[in-house]
Amino acid sequence: MKSPEHNAEQVFAQFNALPGIEFVRSMMNKGEYSPMGELLGIKVVAVDDGRVTIEAMPAQKFYNPMLRIHGGYVATLIDTAMGSAVLTKMGAGQGVGTIVLNVNYVGKIDVATGLLRGTGQVLHAGRTMLTAECKLTDIKGKLLAHGTGTFLVYPK
Repeated sequence: MKSPEHNAEQVFAQFNALPGIEFVRSMMNKGEYSPMGELLGIKVVAVDDGRVTIEAMPAQKFYNPMLRIHGGYVATLIDTAMGSAVLTKMGAGQGVGTIVLNVNYVGKIDVATGLLRGTGQVLHAGRTMLTAECKLTDIKGKLLAHGTGTFLVYPK
């Protein structure tokens, strides 16, 4: 089993070499993601220009005291899907950071919900700022949460 640090080094070694869309596709094809993504069990399952779909399985270790999936877990999935979609618009070694994250929780999520799917879609791609949205559903397509975000392009 590889250590998270070793995996992160391998994944991010490609960051400066590949355009964003190819970087995200490479992570999907290799089944690798960031250390945070690995911790949460996030998998990239589809990548297109300005659009990325992720999946994750809710687990009891992500419960809040009311025995439901913590809102922070859901927000992280939404942020990850949107941020990955935004990354597909970037050049090699060009990063982005979330500067605004809005999340709406519209359905109960617990272990019984099963596999979660989040699709991030770029709404606006400017030179220095991008906006995106994400819909988080169960495997049958029932909407459980949705969000929007604003992302700032890091200077090279």
